[in-house]
Amino acid sequence: MAACARTAPLLLLLAFSFAFAGSVTERKAEEFHVGVVLDLGTTVAKVARTSMSLAVEDFNAVHPSYTTRLVLHVRDSMGDDVQAASAVLDLLENHKVQTIVGPQKSSQATFVSALGNKCQIPIISFTATSPTLSSRTLPYFVRATLNDSAQVNSIVSMIKAYGWREVVPIYVDNDYGRGIIPSLVDALQQIDVHVPYQSEIDQSSTSEEITQELYKLMTMQTRVYVVHMSPSLGSVLFTKAKEIGMMSEGTVWIITDGLTNLIDSLNPSVVEAMNGALGVKVYVPISTELDSFTKRWYMRSRIDHPNDPTMKLNIFGLWAYDSIWAIAQAAEMSKVRKAMFQRPSSEKNLTNLETLQTSINGPALRKAMLQNKFRGLSGYFDLSDGQLQVSTFRIINVAGKGYREIGFWTARNGISKALEQKRSHPTYESTKPDLNIVIWPGEVTELPRGWELAVRGKKLQVGVVKGHYPEYIDADEDPITGVTTARGLAIDVFEEAVKRLPYALAYEYKLFNITGIASSSYDEFVYQVYLKKYDIAVGDIAIRYNRSLYVDFTLPYTESGVAMVVPVREKEKVKRLISRIVLVVWLFFILVLKSSYTASLTSMLTVQQLQPTAHDVHELLKNGEYIGCGSGSFVMGLLEELGFPRSMIKPYHNPEDIHNALSRGSKNGGIAALVGEIPYIKLFLAKNCKRYTMIGPIYKTAGFGYVS
Repeated sequence: MAACARTAPLLLLLAFSFAFAGSVTERKAEEFHVGVVLDLGTTVAKVARTSMSLAVEDFNAVHPSYTTRLVLHVRDSMGDDVQAASAVLDLLENHKVQTIVGPQKSSQATFVSALGNKCQIPIISFTATSPTLSSRTLPYFVRATLNDSAQVNSIVSMIKAYGWREVVPIYVDNDYGRGIIPSLVDALQQIDVHVPYQSEIDQSSTSEEITQELYKLMTMQTRVYVVHMSPSLGSVLFTKAKEIGMMSEGTVWIITDGLTNLIDSLNPSVVEAMNGALGVKVYVPISTELDSFTKRWYMRSRIDHPNDPTMKLNIFGLWAYDSIWAIAQAAEMSKVRKAMFQRPSSEKNLTNLETLQTSINGPALRKAMLQNKFRGLSGYFDLSDGQLQVSTFRIINVAGKGYREIGFWTARNGISKALEQKRSHPTYESTKPDLNIVIWPGEVTELPRGWELAVRGKKLQVGVVKGHYPEYIDADEDPITGVTTARGLAIDVFEEAVKRLPYALAYEYKLFNITGIASSSYDEFVYQVYLKKYDIAVGDIAIRYNRSLYVDFTLPYTESGVAMVVPVREKEKVKRLISRIVLVVWLFFILVLKSSYTASLTSMLTVQQLQPTAHDVHELLKNGEYIGCGSGSFVMGLLEELGFPRSMIKPYHNPEDIHNALSRGSKNGGIAALVGEIPYIKLFLAKNCKRYTMIGPIYKTAGFGYVS
């Protein structure tokens, strides 16, 4: 009896211990219900579903002492927005879920997030990337993926680095596709890149409709395209682009992460059609945990989807895994035990939406999710701003049946070949691409210029004249075809400038027939631009104030100013014997002093040899000398302003006539001097340097320019 008395307390203690242990076990088994809404027929959903199942198992295995256990309730939205909303309502009403993972599309997430706000249920989506979804307007929407705008800077950095000046976005016409466009266009405008056209393609477009849109793009000059669309639509787009020759040399294709993140899941023929394209892809750091998980995922995927072709783990599968860990940790951190809901205060609700209850645990769960930061399989998992924070992208070049990594982009360092490369200044401000060699469409390594001559379109009308100095401008019109050909320095400079433009410029020359000999003929030529007969005028056109009142001039491409050409006095011929003796003595004297005075004597003799016949234009006016100028030049008006009568001014059409007139002189029916623009004078003296010299400039002008 004494022994029994002694053992009674021990048995009582053991019974109490077992009872306590039983209550702990019950608390450990507390279920936390999570709704999952995905388009289960898609590859993304199948990959993610396997990842989430493994995430629940792994979390429970790593944290056996935690008091919550996640239970997933999976629903199929079947790619329909209404069906997605219906699935969410079912989960909220019948299963009292405290968090919802999904839905998959941005268009679905808009309404579902509004329901989450109403019920205070966190909606965590690892696939809804549209910037139109924001935690600022929908506080219970948590984006466990990238906002599409996050990749804009990496794309724009490439465009700037390679020097392209025009870009055409091609995107799917839905919430997902349209969401990125405002931020993309704004970023391009900040670096002075023009967006001449935006190509919208409906998700339900047929192959023929897509081909028609591509042909439309071929009629434009821009050959740099940024593609932002779903893999299914992108596959058709690139297949058709390949068929009609748009994946050939000279084109540039840049694809967003919506395609690059799933490029391993695309049909090999589609990837081959995309060869040469550049793309941005989310960077995932290598780790032993990721390597181990990848092996387990492939084994589980074959069990979960035995009738499907072998799938590959992608970034969405990793984000799905990390999202489940984030939810599980938030449930434990917020100390949520049971689902607790509050009924609406009004009892007169008539619809299901009005009878939805509000989660009491929701605010604490949301706060815990946003505060929780950890290193997941996808990298550092930080949802503090209501969406995943990612600052590193891989830059890839599609090649063969896969892709090559050609560099990285980080928010801190911009573009670089190596991730660990440090820079004092971000390379997105650089104009030199710090990337590995790219194999562009057409299997070439030469950088595409990004534009081609448009298949059709209005050509720039370039007015030209048949000038008096063909070295500057000359033009002819074919009497049969009406085609004008032009040549000369003015044409060479213009065509070289066109070649250096970062876009195609189709143009054709149109001959303007100058009549008359007054400067008004060139004024009339310039006036044709004002009348819109020509888009621009190219030639030896003097930049004058009166002309600038109604047209614009380019910067001058020649030297400016007006100068005077006069004959030089002929040196006296040595005929008499005594003169020859004196010359010999002088030559001997020069030879003796050569070593000390070579430069000075040469200068003195040269000046003496090229002594002009006149030094000043006013001297010619005072002496009543005839003076010449170029036909059609404004110089005639200038001479009249200086006081020369019109009868004393003789216009000339070409250098030969000027030479003959100067040779005869003013008293023999010629002229005493020529007043003209310095570019013409230098051209004239290049052929007649021994007989004439230039005086001046006597008047300042702006030079020759082009008119627009």
